[in-house]
Amino acid sequence: MHYLHAKIILTKDNLLNAGIKLADYSVTPWEVKGEVDYDRLVRDFGTSYINQSLLDRVKKHTGEPHFMLKRKVFFSHRDFNWILDKYEKGEKFFLYTGRGPSGDTHLGHLLPWIFTQYLQEKFGVELYFQITDDEKYMHDRSLTRKQVSEFAYENILDIIALGFDPEKTFIFKNTEYIKTMYKISTDIAKHITFSTAKGIFGFQNSTNIGMIFFPSLQAATCFLPSELKGKNIPCLIPAAIDQDDYWRGVAREIAPKLGYYKPAQIHSKFLPALQRGEKMSASKPNTAIFTTDEPEVAEKKIKSAFTGGRDTIEEHRKHGGNPDVDSAFQYLYMILEEDDKKISEIEEDYRAGNLLSGELKQIAAEKTKVFLKEHQRKREAAKKTFDKFILRD
Repeated sequence: MHYLHAKIILTKDNLLNAGIKLADYSVTPWEVKGEVDYDRLVRDFGTSYINQSLLDRVKKHTGEPHFMLKRKVFFSHRDFNWILDKYEKGEKFFLYTGRGPSGDTHLGHLLPWIFTQYLQEKFGVELYFQITDDEKYMHDRSLTRKQVSEFAYENILDIIALGFDPEKTFIFKNTEYIKTMYKISTDIAKHITFSTAKGIFGFQNSTNIGMIFFPSLQAATCFLPSELKGKNIPCLIPAAIDQDDYWRGVAREIAPKLGYYKPAQIHSKFLPALQRGEKMSASKPNTAIFTTDEPEVAEKKIKSAFTGGRDTIEEHRKHGGNPDVDSAFQYLYMILEEDDKKISEIEEDYRAGNLLSGELKQIAAEKTKVFLKEHQRKREAAKKTFDKFILRD
């Protein structure tokens, strides 16, 4: 089975306390670029791999682990075993994840949200979804408040379209829920010095004071349901591993001082950009599939994506392709093709040279078009149920 190994040769040991920023690649809450060494992240962030024993425990409660778990798209965790211990003793946890509305939603954003929906459905738990509109407004000097608000609305439509339970899902923008969030945030902020925040997040003298305070607001959601319901409730955060700084460096350090449980995490890898060496970005539309792309536009993007095929058909038939670096295959493997048997057959045929790059891209393009048409239908329907999901003061 293909396990998405993404290795690099490390040339400098310029490791920051929070996040990793090296000459070859960078993983911080605000930047992910280059080819990421996930083994290094696990080692330096102090997380644990999701092993077969943990998969067996998940299977016990869900019937079948999600394909993203089996394929190690979600590959790392911190205290997930503890979450299951609590659950098995009758103590339900809640889910917490979020989105910074700085642009349109692409499939890379959907990846952890799809898995979050699976967790909510299988475990029957509540989800608190934080929209960090304040952070994006403060972090990006070019964004206006109006733009951030519009992005937030569009992003929330994509979230709702994934099938979350409206009775158990609470989506809130920080600017609309700050009265409730502020007390918890100040309790956290009181215990964090600027020196600590600077060491974790790399803040500089040029960093605005809003960004310096913001980590306490993002960490606050870890404890929000406990505060609202007057009792300790375990928190599980499904998210890409670039967000780990907030939990490792802030929330888990502060939790015991405030009398809360430490939040647990389960981490995903990053869906690669369509063009190798690029970062998925709205300013470079060919690097990603956006949820509002016309299906035919998405098909063209897939067909121009970076390939793991050989230079000629003859060489490809003889030596086979490399799905490890093939963008079309990665999209199928990580998000689009749920059937394990089908994805194994595609991988085997591609490695053997029986499946050409163009044929692989066609398979991915068709799956993408089907996905987008259905998602866009649900996205439109989400406009009618929008307010059912929203928390406001």
